[in-house]
Amino acid sequence: MELTEVRFAGSGGQGLILCARILFRALSLEGKTAARSQGYEPTSRGGFCFSDVVAGDDELDYPLATALDFLLAMDQVGVAPSRSLLKKGALVVADQRLTPQPPTGNVELYRTPLTDQAIALGNIRVANIIGLGLMCGLGGICGKESLAKAIEGETPRNFLDLNLEALEAGFAAVGELEAA
Repeated sequence: MELTEVRFAGSGGQGLILCARILFRALSLEGKTAARSQGYEPTSRGGFCFSDVVAGDDELDYPLATALDFLLAMDQVGVAPSRSLLKKGALVVADQRLTPQPPTGNVELYRTPLTDQAIALGNIRVANIIGLGLMCGLGGICGKESLAKAIEGETPRNFLDLNLEALEAGFAAVGELEAA
């Protein structure tokens, strides 16, 4: 794996930091070197929030994201602060409902109804896990089995089955998407 930089961006309360923890753990299970960082506005819900994962096969020269290969945009508030970091050809997964103006231009954009899919599964709070599965399935960041093990270790037991179902839904959506 070459150096890979991933950002989960949106608003506070969407589980973006949890997504990065899950991805970080999954990459570690696969023997990759990874670093994780995060930032958020001082509001508990609704303010800008992001969490980044930088990963590779060898030691990392710098642990913070500087050129994003992947972006999961869960809310419009996360787009502007992330746009300038996107590499040419970066893979962007954007929630259709909450990100009406996703990054465009030199990116591979997938607009998908993450929030609506989560509601259909029974809980809006798993939109992040659907997005994580979809992004990893599209981009080959890490395997579904590693993500499932990481979810088992990082999420509360009472949400485990729902989170695993959401991960499965994300991977299942890969074949159904058309690039925007």
